[in-house]
Amino acid sequence: MGRGLYPKPPDLRGKHTQQLSDGELFWIIENGVRFTGMPAFGGSSEHGNSDDSWRLVRFIRHLPQLTAEERMEMGKYNPKGPEDRAEEQQEEDFLKGSAPQPPAASPHHH
Repeated sequence: MGRGLYPKPPDLRGKHTQQLSDGELFWIIENGVRFTGMPAFGGSSEHGNSDDSWRLVRFIRHLPQLTAEERMEMGKYNPKGPEDRAEEQQEEDFLKGSAPQPPAASPHHH
């Protein structure tokens, strides 16, 4: 999701992020970062409460130690693009014994 953002979102497992204090991480979550893709999530019942922000701080602290099982579990919740959904559908059709469908033709540009 962050491919088109400038500046690029930081690697939350990285040294720079992990060296921030818990209070700094909390402040960023609550207030966002101006002129970037990081919105503010504090001060609105729409986005939860400060307890949610503290949970996110704890989660960010845990990211460098994620196990393979935790990564796989998290991957289930990642948003999927049209290509991913089409591939999953093909796999499901194959497992059900359906004949494979050719990919949809893309329009030709001249």
